[in-house]
Amino acid sequence: MRKYFAEFIGTFVLTAFGCGAAVSANALVGSMGIPLPLGFTTLLIAFAFGLSIVAMAYSIGNVSGCHINPAVSLGMLAAGRMSFKDFIGYIIGQFAGATVGAAFLWVIFGSRTSLGQNGYGEASALGATIWVAALVEIVLTFVFVLVVLGVTSKPEFTSTTGLVIGLSLTLVHILGIPFTGTSVNPARSFGPAILVGGTALKQLPVFIIAPLLGGLLAAVVYKLILEDKKAA
Repeated sequence: MRKYFAEFIGTFVLTAFGCGAAVSANALVGSMGIPLPLGFTTLLIAFAFGLSIVAMAYSIGNVSGCHINPAVSLGMLAAGRMSFKDFIGYIIGQFAGATVGAAFLWVIFGSRTSLGQNGYGEASALGATIWVAALVEIVLTFVFVLVVLGVTSKPEFTSTTGLVIGLSLTLVHILGIPFTGTSVNPARSFGPAILVGGTALKQLPVFIIAPLLGGLLAAVVYKLILEDKKAA
């Protein structure tokens, strides 16, 4: 049970700080009346998500492994690194944590119009189509989960695991934010979308299915090609 609660806390923090940074950046742009370069706000949000992972990895990592992402948990399950029972517990904790995190943002910002939800089409800075959005999410999640599987595969990587994973999440956000706002995490997308409703909720299936496919693909590639068979 401790593991599931740790995942709840971690996903709450990821959503509150990552999505919160996105909402804050947009609010500051609006209040200042000065258009900030997209690259600046992209980096700000990307590092907020990445640093959230770093912070949680070194606080709850020794309890649950700090997945805080259903795509990561699915990758771990497919790679044979966790039981199905734990997978279900992790998923419940992650979705609950993201939802409470989004609710926290609603309370502090006083509105649920914008909670850092993902989107495509008119909800995308680059106007990405549904197919481009899905492809971006699959590829970015594949890269991220592949990094997680690799860096957690050997004990000697333990001291730097959180930093590597956090920087990897920052990396994929830098590319993905202009296209979809970057999900690579079904729970992180679910929390804001379920509260915002409307277009965000209608588009949510893409940000559930695509990251899960990316995570599953990463596990398959890792098991077939990259896994150290001697260490396994």
